[in-house]
Amino acid sequence: MWKTFCVVSILFLTLCVQSLHAYTKEEVVRRGRLLCGVSSGSPGFSSVDAQGRWSGLDVDVCRAVAVAVLGNAGKVEYLPLPEEEAFTALISGTVDILSRHSAWTFSRDSGLPVHFAAVSYYDDQALMVAAKLAARTAAELKKARVCAPVGSPYEAPLLEYLERRRVEVKLVPFETVALAAKGFENEACDVLSQPRSQLHGLRLGLAAADSAVILEEAIAKEPFAPVVRQGDDVWLNIVRWSLYAMIAGEEQGVTSRNAEELRVSNVLAVRRLLGQEGGLGKGLGLSDDWAYQILKQIGNYGEVFDRNLGQASPLRLSRGVNALWNKGGLLYAPPFR
Repeated sequence: MWKTFCVVSILFLTLCVQSLHAYTKEEVVRRGRLLCGVSSGSPGFSSVDAQGRWSGLDVDVCRAVAVAVLGNAGKVEYLPLPEEEAFTALISGTVDILSRHSAWTFSRDSGLPVHFAAVSYYDDQALMVAAKLAARTAAELKKARVCAPVGSPYEAPLLEYLERRRVEVKLVPFETVALAAKGFENEACDVLSQPRSQLHGLRLGLAAADSAVILEEAIAKEPFAPVVRQGDDVWLNIVRWSLYAMIAGEEQGVTSRNAEELRVSNVLAVRRLLGQEGGLGKGLGLSDDWAYQILKQIGNYGEVFDRNLGQASPLRLSRGVNALWNKGGLLYAPPFR
């Protein structure tokens, strides 16, 4: 019933506001700040400290868009949204962008009036299990009490995955993922399945992180991307290429520390990226140095990953498939020409 109500509400909002938000860039400029919808409390991606300062990879994606449009990474207002409200908030115009709020799937892409701009983080659905079970693979579980957040899109793939491995499953329901994590910690259940990146954050929040193990095997692909409304191709391109600017910066060796000196580089691709040749701002209605400003103020993708998720962060995640395409990963920016 709730899912049906949400679908009907989204379709109604689409009809009412589709023509009202065709010029998002102009509205952001008029307002003087970007409205960024993020998940509520996801370490490494979007979290807020006691002083109200937001940080994370998803936060930096919005900061990059703000730099491109407004010239200032600080001109962003973050709105934490539960998953069931996120797309309604975007379509209604409550936010200008959702930053890595939901995985890019066929049903979302084809069934909602939204566009996924470009993958910002390649994730996968994984299993976190109680360390006391001493399981190295799902098949070794034999029996499993599964923490089951109500309405979770990850439940069906998990049950199918465990069934194929002849694991006997008992579902232990919880209202939210946070309560499921608490149930896991209190040993009410001993298996929790979410995107791997989220499991690392949940594990870090346990009283004893070594009481849980995240298995290496992947259940399903979970590519995350910033999302915008349909009907505004200029805005879609601004968001897409703001992310690509950070990826291209890493490809070309441009960092927040050397961006200024590289503006006089002998490498044509670097000069074009930094706005010294080619007039790359014209097609987006931006200044030619928009990508330079993103790299100078925020850094390239590698810098963003390292401080939020990598070795400079509490999570200490490896790059894995989120490494550049020429370093064994999947990250790839189209040419800036």
